[in-house]
Amino acid sequence: MHFNLKRPYLFIIILMVQLSHGQKQLPDWQPGFLDIHHINTGRGDATFMVFPDGTTMLVDAGDMSETHPRTTSSRNAKLVPNRSKTAPEWIVDYIDQFLSKKQERKLDYALISHYHDDHFGEIDSLRSIAKGGYQLTGIMEVGTLIPIKKLIDRGFDYPIDLTNEQVQSKERFSKDAYGMIPTLKEYWKFIAYQSGKVGLENEALQVGSNYQITLKNHPKDYPNFSVQNIASNGNIWTGYDDSFYPLFKEGEYPGENSLSSVIRIDYGKFNYYTGGDISGINSFGQTDINDVESHIAPIVGPVDVATLNHHGNRDSQNPFYVRTIRPRVWIQQNWTADHPGEEVLRRITSTKLYPGDRDIFSTVMLQGAKDVIGGKLDLYKSQNGHIVIRVYNNGDAYKVYVLDDTTEGRKILSEHGPYKAR
Repeated sequence: MHFNLKRPYLFIIILMVQLSHGQKQLPDWQPGFLDIHHINTGRGDATFMVFPDGTTMLVDAGDMSETHPRTTSSRNAKLVPNRSKTAPEWIVDYIDQFLSKKQERKLDYALISHYHDDHFGEIDSLRSIAKGGYQLTGIMEVGTLIPIKKLIDRGFDYPIDLTNEQVQSKERFSKDAYGMIPTLKEYWKFIAYQSGKVGLENEALQVGSNYQITLKNHPKDYPNFSVQNIASNGNIWTGYDDSFYPLFKEGEYPGENSLSSVIRIDYGKFNYYTGGDISGINSFGQTDINDVESHIAPIVGPVDVATLNHHGNRDSQNPFYVRTIRPRVWIQQNWTADHPGEEVLRRITSTKLYPGDRDIFSTVMLQGAKDVIGGKLDLYKSQNGHIVIRVYNNGDAYKVYVLDDTTEGRKILSEHGPYKAR
């Protein structure tokens, strides 16, 4: 576009129109910022984080099969911004855009909350095979394209041993349409190969620890920053030292969702929560006081920003949990018309459960969900896009940016805040 600088007023008007239509780029990360990017590919969760000293972490790398009728139906989101890359390739493309060029191109940490396709990948006949002999899907493709130094997951041997052939042959796994065990086998090959190639370390999340995920560059500059491990495998931190208690007995398998890893990030007054696919509503629609949500809520406590458990599925965000963590900002990472449950939206917006303002942002909102939710759509600040939390002033304040997920430029669509951390 060419501007006639002899007509400065026209130039200013055009510039203002551009800015009002999201033509501005997200300002570069600076030391002291905590950036949390909720990336939308349409294929599941992926959250890229840059800590105040430049330490990086990716939480999940969803990548659902492109051959399932579910994925190709109107029930599920489309792959965005387009089909020229796979979902993991788009995750890496996003990371490359927002990783500081002054930093080494790597991920210091990757955390896989649990072993479902929309969180760590899924085998598929369309996938390519890496040099290491594993399929390129989810975190396996991300970690092939950008080195991961430490890969943290929930482990493999509790409450059941997923590496055991007898366990693998059980009907719930052998007839699993989404191939969790076959995908895990590719994951294990990936870990073995990348351990030798780039020195990748693989660990299970240590419940109760605030020293497993730490600042790698200048930790002394930010003593008020920490990552607290709250729960994993149904083991719940007590809130004291690094002790925890189990919800499930060895040999008892409640399904992957309840085994999700849960963390809280603290930066000064600011607190951020994410908990994978844990839930807290039973099959009759009632609060399940024995489920993971109810147990972790008093340990997590009030936070500034929370991601919706289980993408806002109707089995999540029970009233006790909502009342206890009462965030100022809710982030909904979803990919299907099932998300969110209309009753979930009623709970998280209820001032009877907790008073005060709250803003809700969603990475995508499909037409089926819109038809059900109806007028409650007005409760959302944004219904589509990458959602970025930027925390500054040593954790005293933060903003929310919504970036365009339909283009590779990822320009700002809207800006919210500043919010004051509590």
